[in-house]
Amino acid sequence: MVSASRRTPADLVAGVEQPPAAAVAADPRAGVETQRRIREGTGPLWAAAMRRLDTDLEWYRRLPAEDRSWVGLVVQAGITAFVTWFNEPALPPHGVGDIFAAAPPELTRSISLQHTLQLVRVIVDVVEAHSDQLAAPGEEREVREAVLRYSREVAFSAAEVYARAAEVRGAWDARLEALVVDALVRGDVDDSLRSRVAALGWSGHGSMLVMTGTSAGPLDEVRSADLRRVLRRAVDDALVGIQGNRLVVFLGGRGDLLAAAHALTSRFGPGPVVIGPVVQDLADCSRSARAALAGLVAAAAWEQAPRPVQADELLPERVLVGDSTARRVLVQQAYVPLAAGQGSLLETLSAYLGTGRSLEAAARTLYVHPNTVRYRLRRVADVTGWDPLDARESYVLQTALAVGRLDGTGTPEPPADAPRTRRDPAARSTGL
Repeated sequence: MVSASRRTPADLVAGVEQPPAAAVAADPRAGVETQRRIREGTGPLWAAAMRRLDTDLEWYRRLPAEDRSWVGLVVQAGITAFVTWFNEPALPPHGVGDIFAAAPPELTRSISLQHTLQLVRVIVDVVEAHSDQLAAPGEEREVREAVLRYSREVAFSAAEVYARAAEVRGAWDARLEALVVDALVRGDVDDSLRSRVAALGWSGHGSMLVMTGTSAGPLDEVRSADLRRVLRRAVDDALVGIQGNRLVVFLGGRGDLLAAAHALTSRFGPGPVVIGPVVQDLADCSRSARAALAGLVAAAAWEQAPRPVQADELLPERVLVGDSTARRVLVQQAYVPLAAGQGSLLETLSAYLGTGRSLEAAARTLYVHPNTVRYRLRRVADVTGWDPLDARESYVLQTALAVGRLDGTGTPEPPADAPRTRRDPAARSTGL
């Protein structure tokens, strides 16, 4: 039978029968002289390990003085724990949780798991290098095998510690992200919220927009993490809000956010996906979010809507569901300039829409030539950005005329938050 102190990995793989626990406890792994030497070598081992850290590990040299002192305590605790375990073979190896007990939990943020494993490797190398001096003659192998077994236990325990820390941070980040998304949707943006957004990794460079839709299925922690990874590969900044089966995604960065939003559509579930207008500041995200959410509610009214669809393409449907922002946009960008313009543009558009979108019928109503009606309708398209000769856009203009008349006759006073420039006919996003 192979002794426990001389068992090799090949023996374990071959299935050699292990001695009972009582036999292992009764058989010390080294003599009294070796145990005494290891106890007395704790200080020199720690000093040698610290010298190796400073020589071999560049990241250790870059640490602040306080973190370096904590690392020194961790190394000392690791060597002390090994000596204690070596001298009491009946005890299981001390885990890395005991080694890190003297250090603050924040140290796991300054030192990664990879760095921790490098610490373990340095300690193992130092003890192995001094094994000939620490062990009594003939017991060097027992010391080296004990070091290897102990380092294996410490490495596995280190992975467990960092996994638990990652789970805690992930759960905390998810809760914080949910609170941040809710605040951005409400428009509650202050210095404290900006600090929380920065803590989630939002850089704030470039423009931003909000897109929303349904989820492809229940989003557990694994699927949520996968979605966040995909988003952050597509854009510089991303936040995810999970509201039941509805997803609210904030995208930010210097690239083409609309193109990125179109590419991310497949990550949403069935049904409409609505993209809010592009805004330039975090404080304006609420306008993009409200437009996207209102569009998601109203999208069902437009059966032929593309997927994804921009919220400003759904202005008439948003008016139907009571969206006051969409109502103001239509009045300001369509009704107001037509009512204030020259050449009877509002009258011509009203006649054209009221006669079933017939140029000839509108011309007879206005006592003008059909070409005059056609010319005026082209002017309507130039002024508003919506073409009356297009079926969908004529519906948008008809809704604008209706809400404009309901809001009052004449030229309405533009709302305070309405855009100050005429709608660009080539653009379909108002920025509101």
